[in-house]
Amino acid sequence: MVGNYRVVTLCGSTRFKQQFIEVQKRLTLDGCIVISVGLFGHSGDTEVLADGVKTMLDDMHKRKIDMADGIFVINVGGYIGSSTRSEIEYAIAHGKTVDYLEPIR
Repeated sequence: MVGNYRVVTLCGSTRFKQQFIEVQKRLTLDGCIVISVGLFGHSGDTEVLADGVKTMLDDMHKRKIDMADGIFVINVGGYIGSSTRSEIEYAIAHGKTVDYLEPIR
């Protein structure tokens, strides 16, 4: 298994900070290289509110998806917001795998 690591980008609402941390740990222990968010805007990182930062972060997250083999959607309680939905569509359009924390309803 050494040297053959799947690269996964985490996607989902940043209100689920604890779940991001838990999923990152689990996937890492499963042998994945995990790319995550840089800020948790819905969990108190107020820098997201500065001019142009949200737009930059959204674009940057698409570049993170480009670098990955697939995405892992953190959809606690089935919640998928518009930004995450956009990332799922982007991943699918670019041939990436899409896995979910919770089954899709």
